[in-house]
Amino acid sequence: MGVQLPEGGADATWARMLRRFPSASEAPPPTDVQRAIADILALLRGEPRKLLHVKVDMAGVEAFHVRVYDIARMIPPGKTRTYGEIAKQLDVPRGAQAVGVALARNPFPIVVPCHRVLAAAGKLGGFSASGGVTTKRRLLEIEGVRLEQELTLFDVG
Repeated sequence: MGVQLPEGGADATWARMLRRFPSASEAPPPTDVQRAIADILALLRGEPRKLLHVKVDMAGVEAFHVRVYDIARMIPPGKTRTYGEIAKQLDVPRGAQAVGVALARNPFPIVVPCHRVLAAAGKLGGFSASGGVTTKRRLLEIEGVRLEQELTLFDVG
């Protein structure tokens, strides 16, 4: 399972979905998925949402990545952490790069808010979802994180 952020249009979004989930078919979403979609859209409008109620299927996800995603999910909207801080919390010295790799493979963007995780010194780092760092920057702005030049303000909440 996974989450797909919108592409430039419905056709592009559907094409990317089929690349990630070749057996996908269109169907009305169940009630819990409808709620998740509504909350994601609210978050994108700037309304604070934690999305902790959204269930994610971690089957097939590496154990270390699950641990990283669990920590990332606890970062509230408008707050950030660094890859290094998450590595320290996991008790993995010098594990910032491993945290970055896990987040780069995040199949649940927004629900697992990898956009709230920054590189050292408040730099944006990467973002694997559609739009890359531009999307990451926009998501942080929507959530009220003040951005200057690269990103000099970060809050470890």
